[in-house]
Amino acid sequence: MSELTEVLTKDGSYSLRSKFFQENFHSSIGALEETKLKFTATSNLQRFKGKSLNVLDICFGLGYNSASLLNELIKQKSNLNLYALEIDKKPLEYSLRSESFQKLWAPKVKKIFASLYQKNYFKDQFFRCNVLWGDAREKINFIPSSIKFDLIYLDGFSPQKCPQLWTVEFLSKVTKTLNSQGYLITYSSSAAVRKTLRNLGLEIFTIKPSFNNRTFWSQGTVAISEFDKNKLKPNFNFENLSLMEEEHLLTKASIPYRDQDLKSSKDDILKKRLDEQLLSNLLSTNKWREKWGMTKLSLKS
Repeated sequence: MSELTEVLTKDGSYSLRSKFFQENFHSSIGALEETKLKFTATSNLQRFKGKSLNVLDICFGLGYNSASLLNELIKQKSNLNLYALEIDKKPLEYSLRSESFQKLWAPKVKKIFASLYQKNYFKDQFFRCNVLWGDAREKINFIPSSIKFDLIYLDGFSPQKCPQLWTVEFLSKVTKTLNSQGYLITYSSSAAVRKTLRNLGLEIFTIKPSFNNRTFWSQGTVAISEFDKNKLKPNFNFENLSLMEEEHLLTKASIPYRDQDLKSSKDDILKKRLDEQLLSNLLSTNKWREKWGMTKLSLKS
């Protein structure tokens, strides 16, 4: 589907750049660091120690998120039922060839990934893993409706580059598969994505940045159907949205992406949203940025 080039990120781990999407798979701070900070740590995996969990990894890519997850679950002896959605086999092929990628994980992770590449599944007494190749908007329908996910990782290219996976209609399908106590985790801090998730009935939290820099005011979003506020402890790496972030949801940036038949092209989705923004009386995003001393939004949001 896409021409890919290798990218060395700041933490020494490798990522890829898609010529088709004109975007890197990970932020420049580091592929491994991004995975651990935004996805693995935020998952609060200790609550599944010695238990079973269901996970949906949307846009599997090179497999960093699933590999890091597997690595931790191997250590704490948890059982996993994993479904992954991915349109392109080339990133996984790269990961299986990359010694630097393989060195990051337990040997069993490579065994699982090799099976996913060759057979589309892996199964043993601890892990059941399946990958569904193709357009996620279609392939999500192949997941048994009885399965409710404890964790959903949403890690596609950014909304402006791949709006198909950030629309009201697709996110509605995704959230219906979420366990009531489950976490949907994404690197995106897009107002459109956050507002859509809130309108779908989920509580929205921000992933704390690992450094104090207003340009990078959030590392992503956690959405939960039913959350006990008494359990939101200070040591969690996500917290309630700040006033600045709440006001972001009142701007034109919060107007959602729409894809009524789940078959629209990128250009059609972007055009519909732009037309809606032009007719909107909501505050402009530039005014919001000026108020809060922002020069730009966080990268790949």
